[in-house]
Amino acid sequence: MKSKLIAAFSFLALALAASPAPAAEEKTIAEVVAGSKDHTILLALVKEAGLAETLSGKGEWTVFAPTDEAFKKIDKETLAKVKGDKELLKKILLTHAVKGTWGSGEVVKLDGKEVETLSGTKFKVTVKDKTVMVGDAKVTAADLKASNGVVHVIDTVLMPK
Repeated sequence: MKSKLIAAFSFLALALAASPAPAAEEKTIAEVVAGSKDHTILLALVKEAGLAETLSGKGEWTVFAPTDEAFKKIDKETLAKVKGDKELLKKILLTHAVKGTWGSGEVVKLDGKEVETLSGTKFKVTVKDKTVMVGDAKVTAADLKASNGVVHVIDTVLMPK
């Protein structure tokens, strides 16, 4: 489990390190997320979780990245509880990662099926009128390609079950 945690979140931890911005095709998932003004809370939570290990660049991940607005939907009491419990925080962050690179073409083919996240939680994928939902989260931007996978932006924080 420890190695899964380290591997799953190492890509986000890279965002905490200062480095020159590589070309778009060369950016890691961490650098893609770090370059977004809409993901500051996600990055802060990664730091709070103590996930400072870095990914060597190998591995393929799909990350469903909740925006700051998605985190603001969570009541302050719940968010404070999560911040105070590193294991719960890590589990929630793992709930946003899937092993492998799942571009929008692959995700759309999962309509009506479940996808299992690195936390072990499963979410049903639904597609209706060009709207893709993963559980209760709507995909608002897709296929932000990285050297080690892909990021899909979502409007709701996925909670482990």
